[in-house]
Amino acid sequence: MSDPRIINVELDEATILWRNADIEQERRIAIFDLIEENHFKPLRVHEDGYAGPYNLHLSVQEGRLVISIARENEEPLEVLILALGRFRRPIRDYFAICDSYYQAIRKASAQEIETIDMARRGVHDHGAELLTERLEGKIEVDFKTARRLFTLICVLHIKN
Repeated sequence: MSDPRIINVELDEATILWRNADIEQERRIAIFDLIEENHFKPLRVHEDGYAGPYNLHLSVQEGRLVISIARENEEPLEVLILALGRFRRPIRDYFAICDSYYQAIRKASAQEIETIDMARRGVHDHGAELLTERLEGKIEVDFKTARRLFTLICVLHIKN
């Protein structure tokens, strides 16, 4: 029986160098929303036909995103390694717009906040589209899942 979804996701704590309350909130929300609703289907067929649910562990090693995929019982299934070069600009843009957004929340008008939030969603959507492209032929994800995973990839890139 197929159950193509993520049931748990962990970020490599050694990869996250620094975080603040705003980013920690983004991480918590992304993980909560991801677990609540997602579509995640690795396309590699396993000998025993296992097709989910999955545990994920995300880390960055030597400039590459490492997605470790395990069975529900934590038994490893596969590891996917993606180059992050194409993600550098969207990640940098995402942090810049998020910083503007968090500053605006504290002192800007509702219209200014809405404008910045629209720009933030655009950058986030672009990152999700890029991730979907990079996963093509390896893992099938829906757009919401890609957006939440992009948020978590960004969290792994926080530097003080």
